Amino acid sequence: MRARHKPWADDYLNEQKEYVILDPDNYKGCWQTAFPKQQPIQLEIGAGKGQFITGMAKQFPNRNFIAIEVVKSIIVSAVQKAEEQQPSNIKFINQDAKDLRDMFGNEEIDQIYLNFSDPWPKNRHEKRRLTHKSFLEQYEQVLKKEGKLVFKTDNQGLFEYSLASFSQYGMIIEEVLLDLHAHEDPTNVMTEYEEKFSEKGQPIYRCQARFPK
Repeated sequence: MRARHKPWADDYLNEQKEYVILDPDNYKGCWQTAFPKQQPIQLEIGAGKGQFITGMAKQFPNRNFIAIEVVKSIIVSAVQKAEEQQPSNIKFINQDAKDLRDMFGNEEIDQIYLNFSDPWPKNRHEKRRLTHKSFLEQYEQVLKKEGKLVFKTDNQGLFEYSLASFSQYGMIIEEVLLDLHAHEDPTNVMTEYEEKFSEKGQPIYRCQARFPK
């Protein structure tokens, strides 16, 4: 996702202490203390402009949400959405999620969302895909034993690769939808990309999987 450079982004993020966690490593193992209420914690990797995570926070006030987005000029839009809607159950991290184990303790997260991740289609970039084995190892460690991974994409190649990756890793695939919107899931919160692609008639793929206990 491209965005114009915002020279004011650093100052803005530093000021938004209610929503932005500047030192996530310090919360490792104690993320519940970052929220007013102790509730199940759900994590989105690659939050974009925040439409999904703010929508989820509004729809599910009995859950706490953390969103990670590496692009500073994009995450400011997500934080602005939160500032406008003022949910108390959402936090943002502006870092590269290269290793979640640096930020989160063992079994600290209840659910992980991967929404429209970069497909990295070239074979030499396979290890950058967020459903590659190296990332699954991280998810398994930070997720609770009953925790789930929910993956949405418009990219058929990435979806097929991910299903194979989950299966080869030994994950239990609980749901596979080849046209999410045909099922009219009332709990589904759309991302910006999801709205854009679905309006063009592009099917949206969704998979839900968990690690064996």
